[in-house]
Amino acid sequence: MRIGISISSSYPGAAPRDGARYMVERAHAAAEAELDSLFVGDHHVTPAPYYQNTAILGRMLAEWNDKPFGALFLLPLWHPVLLAEQIATLASISRGRFIMQCALGGDGRQSAGMGVDLSQRVKMFEASLDTLQALWRGETVSADSPWRIAAARISPLPPEPIEVWIGAQADPAIRRTARLAQGWLASPGLTPTQAAEGVARYRQACAEFDRKPAAVAIRRDVYVGASAEEARSVVQPYIDKGYRGFAPEALVYGSAEQVAEQIAALADMGYSDVIVRNLSADQHQALATIERLAQVRTLL
Repeated sequence: MRIGISISSSYPGAAPRDGARYMVERAHAAAEAELDSLFVGDHHVTPAPYYQNTAILGRMLAEWNDKPFGALFLLPLWHPVLLAEQIATLASISRGRFIMQCALGGDGRQSAGMGVDLSQRVKMFEASLDTLQALWRGETVSADSPWRIAAARISPLPPEPIEVWIGAQADPAIRRTARLAQGWLASPGLTPTQAAEGVARYRQACAEFDRKPAAVAIRRDVYVGASAEEARSVVQPYIDKGYRGFAPEALVYGSAEQVAEQIAALADMGYSDVIVRNLSADQHQALATIERLAQVRTLL
């Protein structure tokens, strides 16, 4: 089981430079803990500070190492030629392999703010993925719909193939993932029972398309405490406030030994990667969790 991290890009109430500093500090801590991958998310038209992924990831790479890294992109919200250039540039900055996590995006306010018709998002997603991969292969691309593209090429090209993971939950989306991508990214809100059912559905879809996935990943919101009691005291107030609308059993928290057991259970289900996200918004607690994940990796 590999442990990666998706570093939060949202810092409500923080001064602009403070939020950016928190992200850089967490990336440095993740490298020190020798985590297996580094990611950031994608969100737009936000009322609270949200640091945009390509820019902040470029800065975070100065703290990272030669392990895989990447970002989530809601493909219908991006012009594919621009995104192909941005990812190829990021892939050229670091020695690690770039992994593009991607999804449809279903936030109506966000899509409206970006001028995207949600009813066209599946068509836009598949067309974008086709265009991105053709451009990364060095091909010249022209298209009439859903973007008008005339004889586009990009340079530099990625130094190695871009690995694609798709975030999906519904059966049609899971089948699309098996058909189009190298990996699946399961939702952080899945309970253990739902996580086990999801991985079984994805592996069945891969078998139908005769595909062998490079990664079967799940996101998990995590707090690693100095002890089980300390972890419970930190996490319980988040649970009491209905943390992200998640069922409490979808959260991973406790001592390093308890967190290792919970992650090992995901490996037993068939997951190859867990991508953690800090459950606590407090910077000191977030950094402590990342540091203790090094112990979790050793226990695993």
